[in-house]
Amino acid sequence: MLKDINDLRIFERIVARGSLSAAARELGLSLAVVSKRLGELERQLDARLLHRTTRRLSLTEEGDILHQHCLRLLSQVDEAEAALLHHHDSVTGTLHLTAPTGFGRRHLVPALSRFTREYPELRVQLALTDTVEDLAKGGFDLAIRYGEPLDSRMVARRLAPNRRVLCASPDYLQRKGAPRKLADLTDHDCILIGQQPQADWYFGRGQRESAVRITGAFCCNDGEAAHALALQGAGIVLKSIWDVGEDLQCGRLVQVLPRHAPAAAPLNALYLHGRHLAPRVTLFLDFLKQYLHAHPQSSRAK
Repeated sequence: MLKDINDLRIFERIVARGSLSAAARELGLSLAVVSKRLGELERQLDARLLHRTTRRLSLTEEGDILHQHCLRLLSQVDEAEAALLHHHDSVTGTLHLTAPTGFGRRHLVPALSRFTREYPELRVQLALTDTVEDLAKGGFDLAIRYGEPLDSRMVARRLAPNRRVLCASPDYLQRKGAPRKLADLTDHDCILIGQQPQADWYFGRGQRESAVRITGAFCCNDGEAAHALALQGAGIVLKSIWDVGEDLQCGRLVQVLPRHAPAAAPLNALYLHGRHLAPRVTLFLDFLKQYLHAHPQSSRAK
């Protein structure tokens, strides 16, 4: 029988952060204490929970089972605690979020800054990456992403519309000319976001949807790098209006083929199906949706 639920919290943070030392730093504990509490948890359960080597840490079969139940249990405990705290007009705990780098820097960080001024006891852990993170393994409450989730475990809550645009710098268009039809894109320097040197760019919707196979002159796994390349005149990039709206408005970038609308990918908040959202998470979701709809970029995103 478990004696202390905090041992489960320590175990969950070890898994989320990938090491005992990282979990210790986050929790404000010594490495010795974290190691001792993990050992005590394994002793109580009579099961080895983690494979530990000098370079990596991974879950055993028993550890994976415990981790899945642990996430649900801690979520329910946090919800109960937060509900009581909210009853006293206080929101505490830690909000764990992940979001695309560009959107996070431009829009999520200002929103979080305003939100935490309203709830000063709340802590935030934000991971900005263009890699699709596993919410369960990463211990995230929410992921902010463009488009619908591919994982059936995810629930999507619509935050804001999102229009995607093709754009390039005035310098590039002066040197290479502007494409007049979709097929012309194959003769241009295009900037791809991802790991593959080729990709299909989709335009229109339903029966009118068409695709153009693009071979990238540049291919990078970071959306901000692709954005910077476009600003430097390297080529044409396909980006969210939330990322490039100000550049278009100021003339740093110019929309290309405006009559051909790329397939839409609305901005969603994703969370695990069946997970009870703590009040701090629900409060932030409501706040972020209102914040984005009040943003000047919202009208351009439709």
